Amino acid sequence: MIRDTGEQDTVMNNHKSSWLKKGVITLVAVSAILLTWQATSAWLSNEVSIAKAQLKLATVERGDLHRDIVASGKIVAANAPIIYSPEQGLVTMLVKPGDMVKSEQIVAQINSPQLMAKLNQQQTLVQQLTSALNREKLSARRKHLELQQKLELAKVDLAAAEREARRANSSIDRQLISQIDFEQAQDDLSRATLRAHHAEQEADLSKDTLAFEVENKALELKAQTQVLTELQRKVSELTVLTPVAGIVGNWLVEQKAKVAINQSLMMIVDLSTYEAELQVAESYADELGLGMTVEVTIAGKQITGQLSSISPEVINSQVTARVRMLTNEEAALRQNQRVSARIILEQKNNVLMVRRGQFYQSGAGKTAYQIKNDIAQRIALESGTTSMSHIEILHGVEEGDTLVISSLDVFDNKEKVLLY
Repeated sequence: MIRDTGEQDTVMNNHKSSWLKKGVITLVAVSAILLTWQATSAWLSNEVSIAKAQLKLATVERGDLHRDIVASGKIVAANAPIIYSPEQGLVTMLVKPGDMVKSEQIVAQINSPQLMAKLNQQQTLVQQLTSALNREKLSARRKHLELQQKLELAKVDLAAAEREARRANSSIDRQLISQIDFEQAQDDLSRATLRAHHAEQEADLSKDTLAFEVENKALELKAQTQVLTELQRKVSELTVLTPVAGIVGNWLVEQKAKVAINQSLMMIVDLSTYEAELQVAESYADELGLGMTVEVTIAGKQITGQLSSISPEVINSQVTARVRMLTNEEAALRQNQRVSARIILEQKNNVLMVRRGQFYQSGAGKTAYQIKNDIAQRIALESGTTSMSHIEILHGVEEGDTLVISSLDVFDNKEKVLLY
């Protein structure tokens, strides 16, 4: 049996390598203890840990804050007149809903036998009064001529009486006639003078009387002519015209229906001007004001407008507001099209703000959690103006800080929370 050389080996002790191994082992042990202590102390100080994935974070930034409210509504025509029946009768619609019409185009015809009968009667009456006026003028001329003849005859008699009086004066001086004849000539002159004077006065008075009678007949004719003109206007309105160019919205009565005076016939929608009719929550009613800027979103396009009217009444806890579009050339607007709008109540420039989240409600706007090195630290803050997307921060944070904007209920009001 051949023996090995194991008995010839000698164990050599390396003191330097032994101390090196012991140092490494000691360093590793100390590092493990320190790490364990740090983890344990952090866990003990934070008391609770939360997964970062279940939180929503946002960075504090500086910018312009718009305090606004969001509302929804629909597009309505700013000018959508309703056409009414001018008289009682049977209506014939000449256009259909959806038809395009021009301004002053005939859209309906009213058949009113009663109005046509009144018109014919009034035309006959005006003709009768016209004949009566002409007859009165002829009669006045005839009477004036008779009185003029009477006046001229009286003047002729006066001239003859004056000649007889002169002849009588000459004859009495020469005693060619008797005193009785002389006095008779003087009496004839007096009667002729009186008749001529009365004939002249009667002619003047008759002239004024005849002129008054003619004027009275003329005024009566004028009054009835005005009535005829009004009836003719009403008859012309039986042909119903559209006041604006646009599209026929809908019929408000049936074809060939019997309509009353001032009854609605149809609606004409003016396509040139639209407005947005918004429904705003009652809680914001006191903050609305005419002229406020409104951003209306229609089919992905944004249109700028202004508040033009605000309803004074509240219906179903909402207030109706009208928005006048300032630019609508690029959008294809349609009646009753649904829209969403953003009403700008206030604008602040260069303020600290953070995206809006549930932390504002759960922390009452006074508490937040700031993230530093995976530690959520509870801080106190002072909030200001709020918008639909951002919240103004007055004190408590700086630009660039990271805050938890989700609900703070998960933190259970702890001072520090470890995030993993």
